[in-house]
Amino acid sequence: MKLLVTGASGKVGQAFLPAFLTEQRFSNWEMVALCHNRLVEPSERLSVVQGSIADPQVVSRALEGVTHVLHLAAVKESPDHVIDVALKGLFLLLERFRRIADARQFILLSGDCVVGHIFQKYADPITEQSPRRAYEGSYALTKVLEEVMLEQFGIQYGLNWTTLRAPWIMEKDDFRYAFDLSDAQFGGPPWESLVGARQLAQMRDRRAFPTMRDAEGRPLRRNFIHVDDLVRAILTSIDNESAFGQLFNIAMNEPVDYGTAAELVRRAGGLVPSEIDTPFHSNWLDNSKARKVLGWEPEIDLAGLVDRAWSYRRAEDDPRIVWYPG
Repeated sequence: MKLLVTGASGKVGQAFLPAFLTEQRFSNWEMVALCHNRLVEPSERLSVVQGSIADPQVVSRALEGVTHVLHLAAVKESPDHVIDVALKGLFLLLERFRRIADARQFILLSGDCVVGHIFQKYADPITEQSPRRAYEGSYALTKVLEEVMLEQFGIQYGLNWTTLRAPWIMEKDDFRYAFDLSDAQFGGPPWESLVGARQLAQMRDRRAFPTMRDAEGRPLRRNFIHVDDLVRAILTSIDNESAFGQLFNIAMNEPVDYGTAAELVRRAGGLVPSEIDTPFHSNWLDNSKARKVLGWEPEIDLAGLVDRAWSYRRAEDDPRIVWYPG
């Protein structure tokens, strides 16, 4: 068996590669990484193909001898690149992969942007049957189209596909800096879009923790997943016939309640909770199907996210990285 991984040098890819290579179930498998701007180090079982996913010749070379594909490559809000990577690249991969006699499974990593995460309101927990309702921007739109394209290749050509839909992916101290009030903030929304300059300065001075409230005035509830739990879900899905033709929500058992998070952070980091009103909606990405069908269970809960993020200390050679675009 041979697995092609796109986006292997990104956040998920860098966590996945060593996990796959040390997993006993895959000890006889080979792996090839299709890389563009950033390369990974080749090894005895890992080869590297460099080039654009939008180049048919590069894609054909990367797919030589491949039986499984894990498609991690993505571009966020970069309109100049997003069509080539998200749509043309995926189409080229699928069109060539479906013609391989030994093609076994195509796995796509998607995101809760396709259901709008905190931007769209859902009355009930979001399951795999909930309607796709993306928020504004090219990234969410292309993720919707990616999911649909993959499903249609399954319908049209009998391709075995699996889609893993993940929310905000955390590693190292990401969760801590998601709430940082300085310019070091990781992700968004930017605090300047929610509070005035004077209030923000006051919050910074008193080392506040921004406890966002949803559109109904309650502590916001947003979905997260730690990269280690996501990697385990990917490993569980590979060559798993129960995963063929299936979409799975891969998230923590419950969304993070920002009120509860504020109390845990107060204990861990001494930050003072400070409420912020927002127009966002609390949603619950239901992972019941993944737990029942795949037998996968997330190990890292909210307390684990806080503990890992506030205890992590970055070395000089471990800078914070913005993984997108590329």
